[in-house]
Amino acid sequence: MDPLTFAPILPPTPVTDAGGAASAGASGDVSFGDLLKQALQEVDQAQVQAEGEARNLMTGESADMHTAMLAVQKADLSFQMMMAVRSKLIDAYNQVMRMQM
Repeated sequence: MDPLTFAPILPPTPVTDAGGAASAGASGDVSFGDLLKQALQEVDQAQVQAEGEARNLMTGESADMHTAMLAVQKADLSFQMMMAVRSKLIDAYNQVMRMQM
């Protein structure tokens, strides 16, 4: 695959519990908390993969610097996106708290 080709953005898959059943309700809806949990897990997975690629490069197990740099950049972008979403959530919460009833 060409390194400048990006995969299409797909909707998040439902988070499953230990039994393998989707944690969605009977109607198939996924809660907002589950979506956030899944997004955090994906960011964490990207961080772990980047750390592994960098470690392999430093220890000499891999000589492919290109793959390591792509993994690190992907993890960095994922983290930046997570922080932007967090900021927007905090701003929305603060705005709701300022509303007069």
